Amino acid sequence: MSMMVNELSPKALWKNFAELNAVPRPSKKEERVIAFAKNFGEKLGLETVVDAVGNVIIRKPASKGMEDRIPVVLQSHLDMVHQKNAGTNFDFDQQGIEMYVEEDWVKAKGTTLGADNGIGVAAIMAILESRSIKHPALEALFTIDEETGMTGAMGLKADLLEGKIMLNLDTEDDTELTIGCAGGIDITAKGKYKGIRSNARMKGFRITVKGLNGGHSGMDIHKGLANANKIMNRLLHGGLEFGLRISKIDGGGLRNAIPRESYADITVPEQHIRAFKKYIKSVSAEIFQEYNSTDADLQIKLKAIDRPAMLIPKDFQNGLLRAIYACPNGIYRMSPDIPDLVQTSNNLARVHVENGQYKILCLTRSSVDSEKLDLVNAIQSTFELIGAKVTTDGSYPGWTPKPEAAIVKVMRDLYKKMFAAEPHVNACHAGLECGILGTYYPDMEMISFGPNIRGAHSPDEKVQISSVQKFWDYLLATLKKIPKA
Repeated sequence: MSMMVNELSPKALWKNFAELNAVPRPSKKEERVIAFAKNFGEKLGLETVVDAVGNVIIRKPASKGMEDRIPVVLQSHLDMVHQKNAGTNFDFDQQGIEMYVEEDWVKAKGTTLGADNGIGVAAIMAILESRSIKHPALEALFTIDEETGMTGAMGLKADLLEGKIMLNLDTEDDTELTIGCAGGIDITAKGKYKGIRSNARMKGFRITVKGLNGGHSGMDIHKGLANANKIMNRLLHGGLEFGLRISKIDGGGLRNAIPRESYADITVPEQHIRAFKKYIKSVSAEIFQEYNSTDADLQIKLKAIDRPAMLIPKDFQNGLLRAIYACPNGIYRMSPDIPDLVQTSNNLARVHVENGQYKILCLTRSSVDSEKLDLVNAIQSTFELIGAKVTTDGSYPGWTPKPEAAIVKVMRDLYKKMFAAEPHVNACHAGLECGILGTYYPDMEMISFGPNIRGAHSPDEKVQISSVQKFWDYLLATLKKIPKA
């Protein structure tokens, strides 16, 4: 199937995308893709540097006649989100992504595609190896670990880059020019409990929530998509009326992905089973109705299993469910200054309770640092009320928009000329590395753009072929229009 991708236009870009996607590249396990990028630069005879944290920088001199232009940094991240459907047998640590073409889209078989941000990486590679593309002096900056902490961007030295303009190729709508983004912070609540034994008068069941769309916890948070952890908690909390007791909860996955699946192993007293089944059927119908527009494939299943041996103590169980209920999820506040921009949000990403331990993971985002920290305090307080140890990590700043920057005018005017339409110059709620890099290079002008990518951070991820061609043409035209130094 990858050979079909190789045949798409522009061939140089798609060839590199296919070769990149053959390399396993999970966040925090980028050794192989770092070596891949380093080898790529060295084979071209270009100056290639791997910095102390693993970022790869490849420098290419200006093409003939472009030596007097402002030097440009082309930036994308090497890692990708690894998500797969429950029924997909795939080892992200060993296998390359299995791609296929369907009409105007490139997709993957039951996994994330890696178009985020592999298309950007592939575009930069195609420019680096080209002998005919006109461009100023270039520094290709391939960062690591963008998806789970941005440690690559955070670890970049302030004196390493010489470029004065940065083109970040990590946006997912080809009508947008992004000039600002939200910052973020990871929240972890965890603790222990002493399990108790179940008794023979109770019957075992498994509740499964699946079939949700999921998606990017920043770019898709405004869509009102169902969160599997919240739905499961609602089902369990309502089941307390019927003597429900919890043995295990396993929901969600990565912090930056809206949870698509959750399951819980429970017990119910024999005398309440009929009423409990009726309750599940009734509340499931309500939930289906509420999310019919956003998550039409949502499934809620109840099946009998062997009675679990160990249960969560009743008092702690009830407090845990109330805390998860109280934890904010989704939009916290819209921007009062920028129309339709989510200012602050939280993603209740992961709930895992089993064998005497529990852990809850959130990712809080905001373009206003003080509001981000205020929401962190609310979430921290919620879980500390049940005795959880709450920690924060991976905080990164937002990117303050500079609409007056020269590169913004250049690219806006060029877009209008090429496509006879006005681009949407905006800020986004996702976390882009520009916010961090801007703290080290405050005078560097930055802008982000890219092709149409849908369903990022989920197995539904796909990239539009015609949009990649548009993005490529626009990128090459932009390089020709870089102003003189």
